[in-house]
Amino acid sequence: MIGRLRGVLAEVGEAECLIDCAGVGYVVSCGARTLGRLPAPGDEATVHVHSQWSEDAGPRLYGFLTRDERRAFTTLLAIQGVGPKAALAVLDVLPPGELASAVAREDKAAVARANGVGPKLALRIVTELKGKALGDATFAPVAPGMHIEIAPPVPSITGEAVSALLGLGVAEVNARRAVDQALIRLGEEAELSAVIRAALQELGR
Repeated sequence: MIGRLRGVLAEVGEAECLIDCAGVGYVVSCGARTLGRLPAPGDEATVHVHSQWSEDAGPRLYGFLTRDERRAFTTLLAIQGVGPKAALAVLDVLPPGELASAVAREDKAAVARANGVGPKLALRIVTELKGKALGDATFAPVAPGMHIEIAPPVPSITGEAVSALLGLGVAEVNARRAVDQALIRLGEEAELSAVIRAALQELGR
């Protein structure tokens, strides 16, 4: 089973990308949010992969830039009625942390913003995700009739680095892509200053 791919990004399409790993081209299905944060074709890319096999379609690879996104995808797939297309659509509008907050608020409308996800399926997603952990995010259970207040999330190194680049006038899409690539190079434990420097280097390529 393939868990991660690192190679040259050869092509980017509307719903997939092609990654060349030592001469072998892997077609990886991705959500629009992931595709928008990939490096430019010809650059090195790393994606975390969920592998799926079916007798009709054969092997399919689904790619994500972080482990939390991949874990959210597999968690969504475990819910009845949620296929790969719907799971990708949910993560396009609600990254893992935002999805956890929506579940804690029982915000079905936020989940239903995903393309192809109707009110009934959104309700099922919110209901079944309660109490499940997802990396740094937890889908907190809420007792019936209980009112809760969601504390603002602790700023992540990604968010702080992106904010710093936005303050320098960098467009948000370019800033997020540069920070993602910097974290891939340096690792998720890197210091903020090092991530910002590496992101600026990515922007200068």
